[in-house]
Amino acid sequence: MIRTRLYRDGNCVEENFDPARISDHLESGACVVWLDLEAPNKNDLTLVAEEFGLNPLAVEDATAERQRPKLDHYDDHVFMSVYDVRLDDATSELTSNELAVFAADNYLITVRKTPGYSIDPVVARWDDNKHLASHGVGYLLWGLLDVVVDGHFDTVQHLDEKVDELEDLLFDQRDVSNAVQRQSFQLRKSLVRIRRVVLPTREVLNALMRRDLKLVDDAMMPYYQDVYDHVLRAADWTDSLRDLVSTILETNLTIQGNRMNEIMKKVTSWAAIAAVPAVVTGYYGMNVRIFPGAGTTTGGWVALVIMFGVVAALYAMFRKLDWL
Repeated sequence: MIRTRLYRDGNCVEENFDPARISDHLESGACVVWLDLEAPNKNDLTLVAEEFGLNPLAVEDATAERQRPKLDHYDDHVFMSVYDVRLDDATSELTSNELAVFAADNYLITVRKTPGYSIDPVVARWDDNKHLASHGVGYLLWGLLDVVVDGHFDTVQHLDEKVDELEDLLFDQRDVSNAVQRQSFQLRKSLVRIRRVVLPTREVLNALMRRDLKLVDDAMMPYYQDVYDHVLRAADWTDSLRDLVSTILETNLTIQGNRMNEIMKKVTSWAAIAAVPAVVTGYYGMNVRIFPGAGTTTGGWVALVIMFGVVAALYAMFRKLDWL
C-alpha cells in the first residue's frame, strides 16, 4: 500500500497521486512530498532509493528488522528508525511497530515495516495542525514523532496503572503470590522493552534539534522541545516503575516468608497441644503402677482432667500470644 501527499506553499494540494509523478514535483521546487510505504519488499525500496538518491546503507537499515532507534546523517538526507509501542491490557504484553524514515529538505519517506500498522494517527496530527504546514519537512517530522512519543507516554501510563493494580493484589487476603510473581515479571519485561525504545528516541530528538541539521527551523523548535520533554518524562517514569516492580517482588517474598512463619507457629502450637494427651496416656499406661488410682476408675478420671486441663491452658496461652 502506497500513500502520497504534496504540500505547496504550506497547503496540501494533492493526495494519493501516482508515485511516478514524484520526480516531476521535486524538480518543480517549492514543494514537499510525502511518500508512505507499508511493508515494502527489497525491490520496492531499491526503486525508491534510485528515485530519491538514497544512501545504500540507509536502504539496508530500512529493510532490516529490529533496528535500534537512531538517526543517521548522509550527504543530502537523514535516516531515522523509531518505534510506536502499545500495551495489551489483557496480557500486559508490549507490541511495537517499527518505522523507518528518510527525510530531506523537500521530501519525507515513511516505511512501515509492520504489516497492518496504520499511519492514520500521524495523518490526523498533520491535519489538526495545518497552520504549521508552511514549515515543510520539519512540520511533517514533528507530527510523526509527536504521535510516536505520545504512544510511549500512554504506554508508560498504562504500565503505571498495572503496577497500582499489582500493589493492591499484593496485600490481598487470598493466596495470590503466584499471580503477583507472574504479573511482576511480565511488567518488568515490558518495562525493559519500552526502556530500550524510549531512551534512544530521546537521542534521536536531541540530534534533530541541533542547529546544523537545518531540518527544524526556529519556529518549530518549541514543538520539538515539547516532544523532547515528553520523552524525557517517559524515560524517567520507566526507570521509576522498574524500581517499583523490583520492590513489589521483594515485598511479595517478604510477605510469603511472614505467612510461612505464621503457619509454622500454628503448626508448632497444635503439635504442642496434641503432645499433652500422648504424654499423659503414655505415663498412665506404664506397667509399673506407682501413681495414684492406678488400675481404677478414679485414675482414669484423674488422667482425663490432667489432659483437658493442660490442653486448655496451652490453648489459652497460645491464643493470648496470637499463635493460634
